[in-house]
Amino acid sequence: MKKLTKLSFALLLSMSIVGCQQQTHKHKEAVQQAVSLPDSVQFKDTIKGEEVSLFVLKNNKGMEAAFTNFGARIVSLIVPGKDGVNRDVVLGFGKASDYNNAQEPFFGPIVGPFGNRIAKGKFKLDGTEYTLPINNGVNTLHGGFEGLYFQVWKGRLLSDNAVEFTCQLPDGKEGFPGNRNFKVVYSLNDDNELAIDYEATTDKKTVLNLTNHAYFNLNGEGSGTILNHQLQIFADKFTPVDSTLIPTGELKDIKGSAFDFTALKEIGKDIEQDDEQLKFGKGYDHNFVLNGTKHGDYNYACQLIGDKSGIVMDVYTQEPGLQFYSGNFMSDKVTLKNGATDSFRTGLCLETQHFPDAPNQPTFASTEVAPGQLYKTKSIYRFSVK
Repeated sequence: MKKLTKLSFALLLSMSIVGCQQQTHKHKEAVQQAVSLPDSVQFKDTIKGEEVSLFVLKNNKGMEAAFTNFGARIVSLIVPGKDGVNRDVVLGFGKASDYNNAQEPFFGPIVGPFGNRIAKGKFKLDGTEYTLPINNGVNTLHGGFEGLYFQVWKGRLLSDNAVEFTCQLPDGKEGFPGNRNFKVVYSLNDDNELAIDYEATTDKKTVLNLTNHAYFNLNGEGSGTILNHQLQIFADKFTPVDSTLIPTGELKDIKGSAFDFTALKEIGKDIEQDDEQLKFGKGYDHNFVLNGTKHGDYNYACQLIGDKSGIVMDVYTQEPGLQFYSGNFMSDKVTLKNGATDSFRTGLCLETQHFPDAPNQPTFASTEVAPGQLYKTKSIYRFSVK
């Protein structure tokens, strides 16, 4: 066998490098091609005797979004990263029936009629006490066992860029008063903004607090931990909780604490600190009091950056609070649409809202809605790259 000359060795090495680059390029293309919305035919199913299907929105910048009328939920949100690779940044399932899971019902839906917790499942309105189902320790969470997240809404496409979902809840459903009508419109514009418009009416005085419970991972569903994401929350205070995650009523300064996200920092930086509040939530599961930083007419709630993708998500809202949940109770119970499982802290939630347990906390902004009054609020999730 002839010995390799320096020239021939260099030539072989060059060819090898080119080959590797070609393979990397092919792999990148394969990843881009592999990320797609769920198949609408396979997704479709019947739940509670009603048809559940997929609704798709697209813009001119390469973003795609899929929603389902079961829970009026976000199923997929495909966003281009800084490397040109498209990523599905919302955790979810590839078929409707997988969402019909009472053990893990909070992937992507509208939650309500009262998002977040109500202490011991009780509150009073005008002297009348209302009793709700207990579905989270000793408290009521997200409207009980049959909240908006577990209803089959009516859905219709308004355009290529907007979809509307409507739902009714009768008086006394899960203990809440009033025959209530709900409307949620998702819209996707060419500025890569996903907007959520919420509306509701009631024929009897009630309490309302609607939000969306999408699990985000800006590196893409199934890509691993969210602890290396960077997060900034435009809040100077948060609402500390007791051991059952009900606010104590205090608004506590966050400066210098593990809850200080006043500047961008990695989510994992302080999450294991010896802090009673972190122990109660097994990580972050707390409401932040937005400080009035404005983006136009909206409160600037937060900025989240994916460490691998460079995808940036800015959240703007008309709500006074933001619940940051760091995926502390995720535990490989379900298989997601790309084949990964919901592993510990591989998704996070950023829920725009009024404060938890507001019906029982007179110092918090009221969540009461009376007949003739329109409940109306809007939040925007804007995507870019950095």
